[in-house]
Amino acid sequence: MFKNLIVYRIAPSWQSDLPRLEAALAATPFAPCGATQEQSAGWVSPRGQEHGALVEAIAGHWLLCWQMETRMLPSAVVAQRVEEKVQRITQESGRTPGRKERRDLKDEARLDLLPQAFTQRRSITVWIAPHERLLAMDTSNQTRADAVATALVKAIEGLSLALLDTRQSPQAAMSAWLLEQQAPAGFAIDNECELKSTAADKAVVRYARHPLDIAEVPEHIRAGKLPTRLAMTWQGRVSFVLTEGLQLRRVALLETEQQERQRGDDDFDADVALATGELSQMLPDLIAALGGEQTGA
Repeated sequence: MFKNLIVYRIAPSWQSDLPRLEAALAATPFAPCGATQEQSAGWVSPRGQEHGALVEAIAGHWLLCWQMETRMLPSAVVAQRVEEKVQRITQESGRTPGRKERRDLKDEARLDLLPQAFTQRRSITVWIAPHERLLAMDTSNQTRADAVATALVKAIEGLSLALLDTRQSPQAAMSAWLLEQQAPAGFAIDNECELKSTAADKAVVRYARHPLDIAEVPEHIRAGKLPTRLAMTWQGRVSFVLTEGLQLRRVALLETEQQERQRGDDDFDADVALATGELSQMLPDLIAALGGEQTGA
């Protein structure tokens, strides 16, 4: 259901209200790019249904979906069209366009080419746990997550979001766990991590499908290499890769994957309930393992 998670804390001042949320999102529905429009974005049905609800409430959790469309126009193609225009002007007038005119020609070239450009769509699922005051996005791209967060704050009156901030940084915590070769309560360290040197050479050591309870891992840390990624499992039920920026990547619900294989069909409500149920239990344990949240969060 979720492959990646970037987690935000919702400020306590926001009074959650499902009908108001639906109405707020309806003011910015997704519409495809126009002929000369480079980008478009807006809200779509999380179920993927045309004209479906923009907010799905399942087992006390809310799901939204932000969709973006971009016209793919390679810079090399634009540059080629500009050169064609420059050559035509040179042949017809005997002069070479200057820098300012070239900029204008570039704008013209983009407008000429945009209607012919292919479009690419991306969507980001947004999960809101209103009782826990948590909001998470299924993306590993912080810039895109921040753009969606900005759109939400603009659309929803009184909403304020801040990236989850723990007392201990993930990097410091991961260093301690690997030095001590001891995972925090409820978690297990899996067979993957990345260590980067703080020295000028920026040396990188990666372990994949390799036990980490070996002497050389603490030695690397003592030598100045710090973990940037560490694979972990919570309660044997959720596996993920924790990053230095407190992102969760390659999230997998281990027990529910088996259930899905046995079920053999798509059940949106069941998938959402299982995923949000597991993750809403796991996240508080992860926050505790990182020393709790910063005061004032």
